[in-house]
Amino acid sequence: MQATSKEVQLRFFQVAFACPLSSIWRAVVLLVQVELTGESGHAPVLTADNTLALLKEGTG
Repeated sequence: MQATSKEVQLRFFQVAFACPLSSIWRAVVLLVQVELTGESGHAPVLTADNTLALLKEGTG
């Protein structure tokens, strides 16, 4: 499967799959932020840098 496929059905499926997945990810980030800080601000608490730092701490 390539993202540059000429098949319209495949590209439609990829977009239809990516949109809800992105929305679910945003909801998870919001819920984690509310759980950690007690408020929902505009700046995300869960970032790539925070995630990498947590992984480094957990794996040593």
